[in-house]
Order: sequence, then structure tokens, then C-alpha cells
Amino acid sequence: MHHHHHHDHSHGHHHHDVTRSGNRKGLMIALSITFGIMLLEFFGGLFTNSLALLSDSGHMLSDSSSLILSLVAIWFASRPASANKTFGYYRFEILAALFNGLTLFLIAGWIIFEAYERLLDPQQVSSLTMMFIAAIGLFANLASAWALMKKGDVKDNINLRSAYLHVLGDALGSVGAIVAGLLMYFFNWYIADPIISVIVAILILKSAWGIINHAIHILMEGSPLTIDRHKVEEVLNNIPGVKHVHDLHIWTITSGLDSLSCHLVIQDAQDSQKILRESIHKIEEHFKIKHTTIQIETEDFQHPDCEILHRQD
Repeated sequence: MHHHHHHDHSHGHHHHDVTRSGNRKGLMIALSITFGIMLLEFFGGLFTNSLALLSDSGHMLSDSSSLILSLVAIWFASRPASANKTFGYYRFEILAALFNGLTLFLIAGWIIFEAYERLLDPQQVSSLTMMFIAAIGLFANLASAWALMKKGDVKDNINLRSAYLHVLGDALGSVGAIVAGLLMYFFNWYIADPIISVIVAILILKSAWGIINHAIHILMEGSPLTIDRHKVEEVLNNIPGVKHVHDLHIWTITSGLDSLSCHLVIQDAQDSQKILRESIHKIEEHFKIKHTTIQIETEDFQHPDCEILHRQD
């Protein structure tokens, strides 16, 4: 993790490193807790014959994998800038996310199928042990959420934010399992077990769908969801000397790493380097995009628009 490759970004880089290592620490703590509880709930579910615990451990698996992806993203982002020349292995994270989303679909499908069988024929569950295990799970999830809040930058970092929301979602799954345990313990409603499992399976499907959707959007070179293309055009058009912007593309390499390329037509007498510097600076300042490629053209030379762009929105 040598950071001395970044001579050009030396200003304010230290603070950046501190939050990054904090993020990494928070994620590592949350990951080890979540992973441990996932194993506990999985074996606990087999032991107590509780589908609700098994499905909650499936939910934890969905969160462990998203925590692992967040760590991978941070690791890729902290490698020296030379990896940036071509995009290196950045896209691996997106492919992993896609695979992850598909696996979760299968897990949720299995839980729903199993729950359907149990609704027809409710099975006995050792509810006390089950509640005990779910309670450990609940405390552990709250502990990971706290670790992410304390160590990491949950407000601004999209990776950490999603990890945090996942962990809170997990806590809800554990609460569900405890509720099912209480219903079974006091009223012998063994049907509560499959019902809660289906609710948790739906939570898993929701996060799986979110992951798949986001991964496909990135693989299709969609614009980053946080960036409004018309705003980008407006910022560039407002730079003195720029006549108009065309062939503007904005896309995501991997989460938290966006790219932009465009052509600027400028008035003949203008200083093109000055405009280039200002536009790169403005894009980084307004949209946090560091990887910008801009082609400057004067009015007498205009690169024809790229074929696919004639459908203006």
C-alpha cells in the first residue's frame, strides 16, 4: 500500500488515507462479526430445525459478500496510480457483484421453496435455543453497525453506506427470528417459522435485485446515478471561451471511480490550455470525477459526432 506514487495529489491526501484506513478497519470488523454470526446461525438453524435462522444466515451471507466487495473496492482504489493507465482489474468488483446477486437469488428461491413445504406441514422447532442464537446475532449486528459508524465514513462513502444499511437490515432479520421464536415458545405457532423465513427471503431478493441492477447498469456503461448529465453540460458551457460541448460520455469503471470524456468547441482566439485546465478542475470540483479526457476543438475544426449520439435525450 505505498502511497508515494501520488505526487500530484499530495495536498490533503493524508486525511484521505486516514478515512480510508478507518473505512477498511470498520469493514474488517463488521465482516468478521457478520461472518461468524452467519456460521453460528447456519449451524444453529440445522440444530434447532429453524428455517428462520437458516434464512437469516442466508441474509448474513448476502451482507458478508457485499462487505467483501466493499473491501475489494477499497483495496483496488488504494493501489498505485499506474494501475489506472488501463483500467486494471477494477471491473472485477462489478463482475463479482453480479455473480453475488445471482447467488442470492438462488438462496432466496431455496428458502421460499422450503418455507412453502413447511407451511403445508409445520415442523417442530427448538424455540428457546433458536431465540438465544438470534439474540446473539442481533447484538453482533448492532456491534458491527457501531464499528462502521465509529471507524468509517458512513455519511459520504457509498460503499460504506451500503455496508451499514446491510448490517442494519441484518439486525431486522434477527429481530424477526426472535419474534418467531417467541410465537413458537408461547403459542406453539410453528407456522411462524416459515412465515418469517419468507419475509427474510424477500429482503434477500430485494438486496440481490439492487446488486444485479447496479452491476448491469455499470457494465452497460450507464451514467453514474449520482451525476446529472445536463448539469455537467451546463458547468462546461459556462466556462468563458467555450462555445459548446459535444460527444459527452460519463461512465463508471467501478464503484467510486467515474470517468468522463467530451469534446469542447472553443472560440478561435482563446487559450486552449487555460480552458482545459479550468474544465478539468471544474469537473473534479463539482462532480468529483478525477479521470477526465477532454478534446479541445476550434470552430474551423469539428470532429463529427460519434455515430451513436444522434438520439439526443
